[in-house]
Amino acid sequence: MKILVIGKGGREHALAYACKRSALCDELICAPGNPGMAKIGECVDVKDNDVDGLVTLAKERNVDLTIVGPEATLALGVVDAFKKEGLKIFGPDKKATQVESSKDFAKKIMAKYNIPTAAYKTFYDLESAWTYVQEQGAPIVIKEDGLKAGKGVTVASTLEQAKEALDIAFAIENNSVVIEECLFGFEFSLICLVHNETVVPLEVAQDHKCVFDGDKGPNTGGMGSYSPVKKITSEIIDEAMHEIMKPMASAMVKEGVPFTGFLYGGLMLTEKGIKTIEFNARFGDPEAEVILPRLESDFVQAILDLMDNKPVELKWTDKVSHGVVLASTNYPASSTKGSLITGVDDVDGLVFHMGTKMTDEGLVTDGGRVLMVVTLEDDLQTAFDHTYKELEKIQCKDLFHRNDIGKKDM
Repeated sequence: MKILVIGKGGREHALAYACKRSALCDELICAPGNPGMAKIGECVDVKDNDVDGLVTLAKERNVDLTIVGPEATLALGVVDAFKKEGLKIFGPDKKATQVESSKDFAKKIMAKYNIPTAAYKTFYDLESAWTYVQEQGAPIVIKEDGLKAGKGVTVASTLEQAKEALDIAFAIENNSVVIEECLFGFEFSLICLVHNETVVPLEVAQDHKCVFDGDKGPNTGGMGSYSPVKKITSEIIDEAMHEIMKPMASAMVKEGVPFTGFLYGGLMLTEKGIKTIEFNARFGDPEAEVILPRLESDFVQAILDLMDNKPVELKWTDKVSHGVVLASTNYPASSTKGSLITGVDDVDGLVFHMGTKMTDEGLVTDGGRVLMVVTLEDDLQTAFDHTYKELEKIQCKDLFHRNDIGKKDM
């Protein structure tokens, strides 16, 4: 088969890596791809927001299956465009992508179908939002409604922080915010392969959203992750599937927006049971980079079987996967471009490229999150030690990382 992976980040590198390992993959094309993906497939200079260009590429190259990485591409309606041309593509259409592109859309479905989540209200102007926040008090969660690349969420521990988040949100024209009660507990990510009402769970991971050690500082797209998660037992996963993931897929069918693709459940184990923090319409990043290397069965076959309504069999290694993100100095406020990176080829483990570029001088930074180093070992402590040892081999004056990825589960 000819397989096309759309996107250029770490998640897409991990998806390409999983496709490349498939016995069904004869040719791997990445659009636009990155320097890491270029080592395992052919990178074609078609941007991931160029829907017409992507359709043309798939037709000209006789692509058999396309897998979409970025949520922004899904929100542009790339799946609708591919289907219109009779092209096989794995991902939700534009309407179903609203489960991520509109937090209000997702919350309304959860409320209607009694899917456990934080209490919330949606606001369209600063004054009424601020009045509500003052009535509720802190801590409180402010979420901008649209796509924010894993950001746009403020867990405000004081009213001052909440007011600042609201000021920023409503400085954007036609913006709206979802204001939620603040949940406390142990977070985990449960990503499922979904086709209509068929929901197949992948292995659980834990993402580390905050920029600094000890979960301090602003939210990011994710600073590291690991899989599996000891604290999340098979009983907890069963409960999450029964109470949240399957009901959401079923609800979307009932609402006339059936979902096909990677349905991401950002979940929290609280004193009152499992609650939904958010749904995303695509694979998590950095979760993809630690989940997919643990998959021993054929990734492409699983997707094809799912879309053909056949039983999906997944086999996983017992090894623990642990990964740490190297991000640009001052991320998430800003990113760097053009800072030389050395030592990547010396790493004993997997290195997924998130924001890099190849130049005549060599590999350079080209984004906020730049690289992710992943190792697989028999237990979390060994993997933790191995990853951090390998990180030291990568040299760049403009990169930093968290030092405590996975510590909560040790």
